[in-house]
Amino acid sequence: MVCTFFGHSDTPEAVYPKLKNTIEELIITRGVSTFMVGNHGSFDSMALRALRELKQQYTHISYHVILAYMPKQDEGLYAPDETMLPEGIETVPKRFAISWRNKWMVHKSQIVICYIIHNASGAAQFVQYAEHRGQETIRLDKS
Repeated sequence: MVCTFFGHSDTPEAVYPKLKNTIEELIITRGVSTFMVGNHGSFDSMALRALRELKQQYTHISYHVILAYMPKQDEGLYAPDETMLPEGIETVPKRFAISWRNKWMVHKSQIVICYIIHNASGAAQFVQYAEHRGQETIRLDKS
């Protein structure tokens, strides 16, 4: 099973423990072993940090930072084996690349973990898209 993430770029740090616990629960109870995360904003950063930490304990899991476009030479934020460009994104105009990448991630996953507190955002748009497709969504903004 594949899991992806969508959340606001200004997600508060207080969400991190719940995010990490949710990922770990999916690994243990549902056998999720592959994760895809974007690279824009605090929610993506928290998801990547949790995946890096959990990889130390659960060595069988894999994760990829899915890029919308090639990073600049001096943006060495990720190890080369952590990133991937989705096939076909090279033909997408840069202004549409993030949306195209997000849609690609929805199509490649079965589960979406999200933190959405307002619907006027790109993250909310792709969570709604995933829900419309019948994909399981785990909302960290509820409960």
